[in-house]
Formats: sequence, structure tokens, C-alpha cells
Amino acid sequence: MIYRSKAPLRIGLAGGGTDVSPYCDVYGGAILNASISLYAYASIEPLSTPVFNYEATDRGSSFSLALENNLPINGELDLAKGVYNKIVSLYGPVPSGFTLKTYVDAAAGSGLGSSSTLVVAMLGAFAEWMQIPLGEYDAAHLAYQIERVDLNMAGGKQDQYAATFGGFNFMEFGAQDKVIVNPLNIKPAYIAELESNLLLYYTATSRVSSQIIEKQRENIISKNTISIEATHQLKEQALLMKNALLNGKIDEIGALLDHGFQSKKQMAQGISNESIDELYECALKAGASGGKINGAGGGGFMMFYCPGTSKYAVENALKKYGGWSCSYQFTKQGLYTWQF
Repeated sequence: MIYRSKAPLRIGLAGGGTDVSPYCDVYGGAILNASISLYAYASIEPLSTPVFNYEATDRGSSFSLALENNLPINGELDLAKGVYNKIVSLYGPVPSGFTLKTYVDAAAGSGLGSSSTLVVAMLGAFAEWMQIPLGEYDAAHLAYQIERVDLNMAGGKQDQYAATFGGFNFMEFGAQDKVIVNPLNIKPAYIAELESNLLLYYTATSRVSSQIIEKQRENIISKNTISIEATHQLKEQALLMKNALLNGKIDEIGALLDHGFQSKKQMAQGISNESIDELYECALKAGASGGKINGAGGGGFMMFYCPGTSKYAVENALKKYGGWSCSYQFTKQGLYTWQF
């Protein structure tokens, strides 16, 4: 028997960065995101020998370790070790040795929440194998603890909840890790129009999100007024985006994305750069009405709202920068597990 899971990646439509402590602890954060048809996959195959074999098949990396209660965290494929350590600490030893294989449809540093989604997928595979009853909030919170507490990786909270819940969600963040996920009931025609007009473009570069997020954190801690005001603007953008989607004012989204992108660039150094700004201006000249960079910034995926039929002109104009557009659909399903 093989125990499998998959969890969707997400695009952040508005409010990105307001889910990062200490901002959300002090002021409260708000984010609107949506899951898409790119996934992180995990599968567990039990073995008769007491070993933990791990294969990150998309990266061509692996390890093989004897089963222990606490595997060493040493900078090599630590996400898998962190998930295993958390499962064993909370639910006891695994039933047997096993091989864990994972694959992610987007590279690390892409800005689509790939690392957090991978953690959620691995947790799902263990839960399916060991029959652990994990709800959406439980799985997301565990994933957050593994990354942000156990492994001390800088970042926010939205990715884990987007991966477990799926769909369009307006998320609220408060002190003491309080998270409220509000699923949005958006009319199918509005979703179809957004999907038709929203171009997802990979810049062919990646970045280390933790470095940018640390700068963002430092600005909040030092009470940098420009950074704090910019983050306030992003939180307001999430509310405006929610209203636009629910009321079918889809063509307002380009301007909202542009406003958010200009605000986000003021949060911390490194979110944008000369190459990203040039690419962004090219998209606007070709017909896009706004856009943003996904995730912490610095590279990875960008998205552009292209009204009418301008999507094709924008896509063609961006070809000279060496990246490529990515096909996707919005999805409703979050973390899904099964055995076969």
C-alpha cells in the first residue's frame, strides 16, 4: 500500500506580508489568496527495514537515515526531517521504515508558497498512513510550527492555510498565532473572468525569501514609518480586493494590484529591483492594467491583470526577458490524501 497526498500552491492576490510577525501581532493582518492547479505531492511506501529513505524527485536530492526519535537538522533537506520529527514527537513512532518521495510543480523560491505547501503535503501523507485525524486548521498550524518554530525559517502564515483549505480565502491574522480563514463564495463567472485575464509569468529567477522577510521584520521592529504605512496599505488592499471579487468588479483588480505592488516595494529593500521594474513597465505598455510579484519578492512568479484580450499582447511582449507564462486554473480543493 502506498499513502499519497497533494496540496495546491497559491497566488497571493492582496495583503501579502501582513501575515508576518511582528506586524500581524501588533496591528492584525489580512490577506486574500487563491489556490491554483500547481501542486506539491508526497507519497509514503512502508518498508520492512528500519530506515527513512527520502527522495526529493524534482530536485534530484535524497538521503537515507536509520529511524530515530529525533533526526538531526543540518541544512540538508530539513523540511522532510522536520515533518518526521514533529510527527514522532506528537504521535509516537512510525509503524515501520519507509520511503518518502516528494515532487513540487514549482521551484523553491518561486513565490507560490512551494516550501510551506510541501510541508503540508508531507504531513498529509503521514496522516493518511498513521490515520491521524487532522483538520484544515490542525494541519496548517502544524506546518507553520515546523517551518517557523522548529526549523526557525522566516516567513508568514498564509501559505500553510492556503494549502490546507484551497479555494479563494480572505484570511485574518492576529496575536498569538490567531488565524481566521474566511472562504469566499465567488460567482463562477467572476472567477472565470479573473482566470481569463490574469497572466502568471515566471521570471526564470528565484530568491531566498527569508532574507527579504527578515528585512521586513526589522523595519517593523524599528518602527520604520514608511514600511509600516506601506503594510497598512496592503491590508487595506486585501479588503478592497475582496469586495471587488464578491461584487464582480473584476476590471478594478488591475488598479488594485498596481497599488499593492507600489506599496509592497516600500516595505523592505530587495522586494523589487531594476529588472523587475523594467519587466513590469513593459507589461503595462503592452496592455496590462496592473500586476505584482508573488511571495516575498525579488524574483519568482509575477502576475499581471490584462483586460479584454490584452493577455496575448502582454505575453508576447515579455518573451524577450527570458521567462515564460504558466498555464493554471483556480481550484477549490485543498489538501487531499488517499491510499492505493
